[in-house]
Amino acid sequence: MAALNKEMMLLVIQYLGDENLKETMHKMEQESGLFFNLKYFEEKIVAGELDEAENYLGGFTKISESRNSMKMFFEIRKQKYFEALDRHDKATAVDILVKDLKIFSTSNADVYKEITHLITLNNFRENEQLSRYGDTKSTRTMLMTELKKLIDANPSLKDKLVFPTVHSSRLRQLVNQGLNWQHQLCRYPRPNPEIKTLLTDHVCLTPGQNEPCSPTSAFRPAAFGPNHLSYGVAPLHLVPTVPTANSVAAWLANANPSSSSQSPAAVAGFSLPGPSNGVSVFNNSRTRTNLTLVDHQSPDLDQRMRLFPNNNSLQAVQAAYTFTSPPMPKWHDELPRTVFCKLHQGSTVTSMEFHPSRHSILAVGSASGEISLWETKHREMMITKPFKIWKLSNCSVQFQAASFKEVMISVNRVSWSPDASFIGIAFAKHLVHLYTYQVPNGLQQQLEIDAHDGSVNDIAFTYPENQLCIVTCGDDKLIKVWDLDGHKIHCFEGHEAPVCSLLPRSKENIQFLFSTSADGKVRAWMYDDKSFHLEYDTPGKCSTTLIYSADGTRLFSCGTSKDGDNFLVEWNENDGSAKRTYSGLTNKAFGTVQFDASKNRFLAAGADNQIKFWDVDSTNVLTEINADGGLPNLPRLKFNKKGDLLAVSTADGGIKILANTDGFKSMRGVDASDPKCGVNVIIARSMEINRSFETVHSLQCQIVTMSERVVPSKKAIRLLYTNDGKCLLALGSRGSKKMWKWTPDELNPTGKATASVVPEHWSPINGIRLTDEFPTTCDSETPCLDISKNDNYAIASYGGEVALFNMVSFKVLCRFEGPPPSATFLAFNPQDNNIVAVGMENSDIHIFNVRSDERISILKGHFKHITGIAFSHQLNIMVSSGADAKVVTWFTRPWFKKKSVILQRPGGGQSRLGETKVQFHIDQTMLLVYHDSQIAIYDASKMELIIQWPPQDGLSGTITSAAYNCNGQIIYATFSDGNIGIFGAENLQLRYRIDSSAYLYQTTSTSQNIYPIVVTAHPEKPYQFAIGLNDGYVKVIEPIDSAGWLKQKVPTVKMDII
Repeated sequence: MAALNKEMMLLVIQYLGDENLKETMHKMEQESGLFFNLKYFEEKIVAGELDEAENYLGGFTKISESRNSMKMFFEIRKQKYFEALDRHDKATAVDILVKDLKIFSTSNADVYKEITHLITLNNFRENEQLSRYGDTKSTRTMLMTELKKLIDANPSLKDKLVFPTVHSSRLRQLVNQGLNWQHQLCRYPRPNPEIKTLLTDHVCLTPGQNEPCSPTSAFRPAAFGPNHLSYGVAPLHLVPTVPTANSVAAWLANANPSSSSQSPAAVAGFSLPGPSNGVSVFNNSRTRTNLTLVDHQSPDLDQRMRLFPNNNSLQAVQAAYTFTSPPMPKWHDELPRTVFCKLHQGSTVTSMEFHPSRHSILAVGSASGEISLWETKHREMMITKPFKIWKLSNCSVQFQAASFKEVMISVNRVSWSPDASFIGIAFAKHLVHLYTYQVPNGLQQQLEIDAHDGSVNDIAFTYPENQLCIVTCGDDKLIKVWDLDGHKIHCFEGHEAPVCSLLPRSKENIQFLFSTSADGKVRAWMYDDKSFHLEYDTPGKCSTTLIYSADGTRLFSCGTSKDGDNFLVEWNENDGSAKRTYSGLTNKAFGTVQFDASKNRFLAAGADNQIKFWDVDSTNVLTEINADGGLPNLPRLKFNKKGDLLAVSTADGGIKILANTDGFKSMRGVDASDPKCGVNVIIARSMEINRSFETVHSLQCQIVTMSERVVPSKKAIRLLYTNDGKCLLALGSRGSKKMWKWTPDELNPTGKATASVVPEHWSPINGIRLTDEFPTTCDSETPCLDISKNDNYAIASYGGEVALFNMVSFKVLCRFEGPPPSATFLAFNPQDNNIVAVGMENSDIHIFNVRSDERISILKGHFKHITGIAFSHQLNIMVSSGADAKVVTWFTRPWFKKKSVILQRPGGGQSRLGETKVQFHIDQTMLLVYHDSQIAIYDASKMELIIQWPPQDGLSGTITSAAYNCNGQIIYATFSDGNIGIFGAENLQLRYRIDSSAYLYQTTSTSQNIYPIVVTAHPEKPYQFAIGLNDGYVKVIEPIDSAGWLKQKVPTVKMDII
């Protein structure tokens, strides 16, 4: 469907909504498949109109279209089935089973057998997995939550969830513009014409006429010809408006000499009843290009000019009618489109790549063979290395002979290693250079290889057998893998044309390699057997470059054929087909089109002396820019990893750095890690506290105490909300577990955790106790626990094997990693729940794949037991902490050590040994680290300390726990003196201190030292947190007025207990 036709339908949908024709509107949404009304869909699900919901969904996707679509239809039909069973309507249940659910038996026969068996039970909740199945209302709400996740992940739906940003009553506005335009063409315009129909063009009657006559066809605008859209409405009266000066000028320039002289009413505007933006129609009308210009001496012109006697009138008109532009689209601020600076390289730029973590450092290769490092923030060339053969005697005889003929050899590719320790350079003749790099400008020669006969077309870093290597390809049709000492460890043969580009890939811990050749072949190679396992043809069967999106889930390519045809596509990696072909790249390009991807959302390519951008989910060009001019026909370009900077080559041997809003902020600010900055670390000091509070800043809070202690007289050492925010799970110091669940009711319709309702202490219906079935162990063992991202599974250990159990039934599914040594910390990988990191008592970390029941890797980097593990999918790293006050970052593709730091005391020197915990900020880059002596924030990409806070200002106890809130704006911290601190996450400024008397009711007999030892934040409510006390009690705390915790004063708060 053409874009304009789609937009026309969307405007009709908007109009139907304005007219309150809701059923018709939703029917058109469904039949057109252009806009998925999530609110309407949710209403149908919650109301139990599941057939209607399924029919509506069917307008946008089909069962067989994708796995996500199949899952959605299955969940809806399964809910219908369960509701029939719940009503004991077995006839309907059988009907649903046979007609609706049987189709899924081919894809999962076991599930179909299991749900079929439910019909034989008196109460289907007798099934272990359905023991927690609630009432109809709550289960529909849970169903909708699951469907929303599937909708967000479904490519057929996710780009249809937002209605385009348009003015209200846009269709009416377009009709008004058309009527005004027609009225301009009337030979005898009336001051107050009456509009009786929209089915024919408007024309004012001539004097003495009883019937209207149509305007001459030459005057009829094309947009309102015979095929224009019609709307049936009641007779309308024209409302006079006045045009602006600009519109008058355009009108005069395009006036037609055959038009009669007009009175002021002739240019009066008019509108349909309904909302109006108050803008003169002339501002929105297109210039009439089909009309001849009037002679400057024409009496028509004189007459029209007398309509506005002086400039003051025009200014008054302009002031009266001010146009308000529509809101800018979201991508407007996200794309780096504005030039920040221009850098002069001095030679044609052939390759560029930003530093992986220092996002403003740019490596550049040029046609002269020179490589340079730029600090773009300061517009400074830090290092430059002209081309030079380091040791000619080590090169082949052929290259030695060629080197005497060619003084300069162009750079084909510059590439950083993942940790930025190395830079690899591929040259247009034979050579590869490898440099070691140290911040900020330490570049040392490491390795020179005569790698290929002819041009070395690409270079990349890879990890076969968990060893960092470089891989190269060339005109000799070979792909070679080298270790860092220059030894060739693999050579892949099989391409029948020069190999153009390489793309190393790791999937499920299997390392492989994509390559493309000049004849349009894409091959995937395995390091184990040195043979290609897949072969695809690229679109156009031409030289092509491949790249992955930042999260590694989407594969794109860009290629140019010998005839200049271009192909920018997204691939279906599973079957090697083109999933999406992007339009608008360029008609013909005789050369290589450079492209890049950013933020898992945007593509950019250089063509036609411009930079063109696409949203990855839309085939049409999003926008085009020329970066203030000066670009070559096919400019080189490269995003930095954050996507806030874009480097593009210029025709005069330079580079332009483009930035978005965030990029400008970071480039104009001063980084704490900047080597030019005198102080790298800020020690946070709390705001000055007025200790003589005569007027206490009152903050009312709600506190609810869980009905049962974890274990009498035992500590609650770990607290976890489920990811849906409806349950709270506590782990005791002897491995016991308690779970509390909030259920939907009138006081709490969402069923989310709240301090206004006491939750129920939950246990499975089958009576399984929430304890690990491990043998009795001594107090020195450390219990540990984690919940999977989808809340379906948990892992736990207490001195014995690690147990994986089902969160519904708490039934143990499997055990692994038995002692010795015993586990001290457990964490699921959020990106893959089958991967579990197990921190050990002997300081090792074991990476275990639960599905394949195999240990993937053993990581060594600590010398005391592991106390914390966190994952960042943004940086593709894992961070661990230990009782050695040490924090280590690890690459996850594959698993090996990246960097380690030892916590420093605020006053200088290393922190004492002690348990250290870590948690990632929501941005997946900032890292919260806490130790009993400090709270600190690190930039995890470089593991550089940004700011730290030592106990001070009335919070003198040791730190027992700390946690980010869900939006990353607040840090909650607990102390051994019973205080709770609420800090601003950006600057670690103390905002509130909650005294222990606010949440403890102590008598003389219970005045022992009770304090919180663990804190956790709700996953969705920014101002709710839970604490676990050293006496085994668990409490949930939240303010009645959340605005209170955003203020900057720091009173001691004694809150009312509700």
